Order: sequence, then C-alpha cells, then structure tokens
Amino acid sequence: MTDIKAVPDLDSLQTLLNELPTNLLAGRRVLVTGAARGLGLAFAKCIAKAGASVVLADILADLAQAEAQALREAGFTAHGVALDLCDPASIEACAATATQLLGGLDGLVNNAAITNSGGRDAHALDIAVWDLVMDVNVRGSWLMSRACQPALAQSGRGAIVNLASDTALWGAPNLLAYASSKGAVISMTRSLAREWGGDGITVNGVAPGLTLVEATEYVPMARHQKYLEGRAIPREQQAVDVCGAVLFSLSGLSRFVTGQLLAVNGGFVMH
Repeated sequence: MTDIKAVPDLDSLQTLLNELPTNLLAGRRVLVTGAARGLGLAFAKCIAKAGASVVLADILADLAQAEAQALREAGFTAHGVALDLCDPASIEACAATATQLLGGLDGLVNNAAITNSGGRDAHALDIAVWDLVMDVNVRGSWLMSRACQPALAQSGRGAIVNLASDTALWGAPNLLAYASSKGAVISMTRSLAREWGGDGITVNGVAPGLTLVEATEYVPMARHQKYLEGRAIPREQQAVDVCGAVLFSLSGLSRFVTGQLLAVNGGFVMH
C-alpha cells in the first residue's frame, strides 16, 4: 500500500488546475464544510486557486483559521469559521457568517462527515454511534443546505455539492452507519435538486472511493487491496483526484446538471 500522505499543497494541485479553464470559479463565493484537513482542505485550496473566495468551516476552528490564513498569505481570499454540525445554532451562525464575510454565497460543499462505525458489524454497532453518524452526515448536510439556500437563491447561480461515498453504491461491510448515511445523502441530493431547481440552484453529489487522507489512516490493508484489485485504474486514490468533480459541479459548466451523482473511484464502481 502506498504511504498515506498529507493533503497536497497548492503546488501539488497546480497540475490539475492547469488543465481547467482559467479562472473557472472567478468571482464565486463558496463555503466548504470540514475544510480544516483532508478532502475538505484540498477542495478549499482548489476552489481558491480556481478564482473563488472561500470560507473554510470546521469543528477544528483554530486549524481552519490557520489554513485560511495560509491561503490569504498566498494571495487568495479565504476565511476560517467554526462549525459544529451537531448544533443547529452553529450551522445557522456559520451560514450567516460565511454569507456576510463573502458578501453573498454562490456555492456550498457539504463535505464534513464522520465514520465512527469502521470494523463493527450490524450487531456490534452501537445505537449512539448510528445516531451520531446520521446527525452529522445527514441532518447536518440538510440543515446546512437549508441555512444557505436563501443566499444561494439570491446569487442566481447557486450550486450545492454533497459529498457521498461509493460505500453507499457497493454495500461496504462493517460500515453500516456510514454507508447508510451516504445513501441518504444521495437521496437528499435528488430531492433538494427538484425542490430548489426553480430557484436557480443546482444540487449534485460526488462519491469518492477510498482516498488517502488523514481520516483513512485506520483503514485495514485488506480494504486498500480490495480497491486496488477492483479499480479500472489500479492505483491509490489521492485527494486531488476528487477535486475536478467538485470544481465542475460548482462551475457554470454544470449549470444544466442537477440531481446527479458522479462516482470518483477509478472505476471501482461504475453506475
């Protein structure tokens, strides 16, 4: 197995961004949840490099603010704010603060999530763990989308990107709470797309496969091997591999695409 590495820095992301239209997200204002590290941080960096102003929201508020500061020092517009997806008041405050800091909102990336059920089968899974995973991954994404909807509608080009997972597509064992929550996120994406399409808001999902970030350090070697053997592109997945799908979903290139799910997993699941 390839060693798990830190989230790519701005230079590492440049290869991808060189292949995209210049200033793909120029003038857009985007809120990314769970952006202090992992996939969320990679998304925030790519979004900033693509020309947007970005708010990094995370329960690890100090880390989110430090990463935003680093982006500002690199010449981008970025802010870090606190967010606790288990607290509806925190969600409302985050959405309001992001909208105020950016002067509006054009995009929301619902990336923040927890697993917590790894290695436990359906009998061993604790009810409290199930409830926590659902609260963060499903209820949190719904409440954040709802809190941001007025600003996204006002922008006239609002876009929501919900991070799902391919575990919801192939029936990953011993990940019942997480896979079920991501299946709910997929269904929520389609329902919100229909509800808010008339408001000029697109709602799409991105379902990564097993990706090399801090949160996957605990994943057993056997699961990495399963992915490597099952992918049409037989290599480990990096955070940067997912960024293109998120950028596309936030951009004007996807203005007539909504309610869709883009699986980004090297061909492990094709649907």
